[in-house]
Amino acid sequence: MVEKKKIDVEISGMHCSSCSAIIQRALHKSKGIITSSVNVTNNRGTIEFNSEEISEEEILGIIIKKGYGAKIALGTFDYEEEERKKEKILQEIKRNFYWSFFLTLPIFIISMFFMKNPFPYQGLILWILATPVQFFIALPMYKSSFSALKAKTANMDSLIVLGTSAAYFYSVFLLLNGSMELYFETSSVLITIVLFGRYLENKAKGKTTDAMRTLMELSAKNARVIRENHELLVSIDSVLEGDIILVKPGEKIPVDGIIIAGHSSVDESMITGESIPIEKNIHDTVIGATINKHGSFTFRANKVGVNTTLSQIIKLIQDAQQTKAPIQRFADLVSAYFVPGIIFFSFLTFFVRYFFLSQELAFALLTGISVLVISCPCALGLATPTAIMVGVGKGAQNGILIKGGEALELANKVQVVVFDKTGTITKGKPEVTDIFSYCDLTERELLELVASLEKHSEHPLAEAIIKKAEEDKLSFKTIKNFKAIPGFGVEAEIGKEMYYFGNAKLMKNLSFSLASTIEIRVSQLEEEGKTVMYFASKKAILAVVAVLDTIKETSLEGVQLLKNLGIEVFMITGDNQRTAHAIANAVGISQVFAQVLPEEKAHHIKSLQEKGKIVAMVGDGINDSPALAQADIGIAMSSGTDVAMESASVVLMKNDLRDVSRAIFLSKLTMTKIKQNLFWALLYNSLGIPIAAGLLYPFTGWLLSPILAGAAMALSSVSVISNSLLLTFKKI
Repeated sequence: MVEKKKIDVEISGMHCSSCSAIIQRALHKSKGIITSSVNVTNNRGTIEFNSEEISEEEILGIIIKKGYGAKIALGTFDYEEEERKKEKILQEIKRNFYWSFFLTLPIFIISMFFMKNPFPYQGLILWILATPVQFFIALPMYKSSFSALKAKTANMDSLIVLGTSAAYFYSVFLLLNGSMELYFETSSVLITIVLFGRYLENKAKGKTTDAMRTLMELSAKNARVIRENHELLVSIDSVLEGDIILVKPGEKIPVDGIIIAGHSSVDESMITGESIPIEKNIHDTVIGATINKHGSFTFRANKVGVNTTLSQIIKLIQDAQQTKAPIQRFADLVSAYFVPGIIFFSFLTFFVRYFFLSQELAFALLTGISVLVISCPCALGLATPTAIMVGVGKGAQNGILIKGGEALELANKVQVVVFDKTGTITKGKPEVTDIFSYCDLTERELLELVASLEKHSEHPLAEAIIKKAEEDKLSFKTIKNFKAIPGFGVEAEIGKEMYYFGNAKLMKNLSFSLASTIEIRVSQLEEEGKTVMYFASKKAILAVVAVLDTIKETSLEGVQLLKNLGIEVFMITGDNQRTAHAIANAVGISQVFAQVLPEEKAHHIKSLQEKGKIVAMVGDGINDSPALAQADIGIAMSSGTDVAMESASVVLMKNDLRDVSRAIFLSKLTMTKIKQNLFWALLYNSLGIPIAAGLLYPFTGWLLSPILAGAAMALSSVSVISNSLLLTFKKI
């Protein structure tokens, strides 16, 4: 059996998509690696491997051998440490740029204005000024390109080093031979422009994680913990599961928990995106990082540290931003062969012009250098990950958690959305509305028996019955031999009698036929949208219990928004046909799967997929998990179970059906940005490389200088990131 393990790796020294492609190729060739994803945008890699065939140390060694730094990323995300690292890199690039600019400016001025009337030692001064730029300021580029060379490959730095070195050494050769037609400004200005471009690129990259940064800053720093009847102000890291915590008006709730005393209204907008404060009372759940508005309350912590909702959301976003959309494979494939191909084309340009067209050495050399420096796999490599990082962050700010690039890409292709009923279309908080007795027992006595059975059930309807019994202050009887029958109901012994509580299918299995009076009553209740359950002994049906689960205020609009997008909408439920259609009609759904057992939900999803449809399933319960997993896109309500949210590709924090269409719309916006980025990156290279090679020169006499080529290359990456950042201004 394969011992699968997954690790996150921090990778330093990557500059472009060819860097990530080099690492991924090396990993994929290694025995024991199952999958790997390396993201140049956030300098991380996620690697799944067989621990019996390869160790973590060996994986790090593979990356290091390729000339990059690598270490295991910590399980917890240290935001401040990450910011320090990014700031250090940014300041280092900025410092190098300033020094390069300071040395290059006089080179540029002398080369532009004094070449026709040179002054004494002009060439020597240019050489002295250009040398530190070439070999000290550009040293990291040399190191990177030599590491790539040792690994028998090439990267973006290889192009820069080849181009600038050619201009520099050719200038030295000319100077030593007494010529004043020097090209030191070409090499120095190119390095300066590349550094400036990298500074802008890294600064812009930082903005793609603004949503993550905002979430991380939400966490409370301290908590008022009550221990041994004393109120202590402790660091958030010192809070333990089970601690009793006091929250005063205006304070942040430090961790997740359940209120045990007091009440208040809580602003949960930072987690759910819902601006209206939520009323909280005893037994209600509170979420860490949300803000208490008016009242005071105490609660028992049940999730602390990395287990809090906020920490889980941050981890989910991190993982999502790390993953690649399928469309990225195209960019990765192009980037993998791009740099070696450009180096070949650059040399080809030089040789054809110098040896076959008999053009001057300087002319041939400059066209070859221009080809090297204008080529930019960075723009191509950044096209997809930057848009995904911004898109995932945009979703999180609006209470829509998207678990990865694949889900984000596929959501825009959805043709069918299937909604579960209970807890998805309805509020999931049913109430007992009617109890009709068909025996000698009173309504109160029947409720006592039914509640005793349901106390051990996990069905959503059980909560309504138990709540009703508690409100009526009934006692619960001792039961024996309890058994839950999924999709049917429950059975148990009370005293010496066996009782059953469940749906019509359970009654049919017990061979009970409904009397006409019961049948008429049940029909009336079901047409009102109520769910009917039967209570029976071994001998007969004793009572009918009706429960109503009210429809969410946003369900009708949520369904209509999907229809406006041209998407088919279905509802799936275990309820009978009459109740199911009553609820479906109320929200504008005409296509219904009713009386569906939990294990059958996934089969219905599969049947739609077999018709060639891209299907999204929206649910919240444990019994929805197989269907969520089967669907092309699983969408879970955050009010649902952990299992449902694990199975889903998208989690809706506001439990608002309108967010289903918003998630699809966000996917369309993000995919549009990715396609725009890829189009412009490909167009830039398709047009730029031939122009740099001198394609227009025979017709216009115009030749693209290496300096302009370098400027175009630097700006292409910045333009791709800037285009992705425009997503943040879009309303969803």
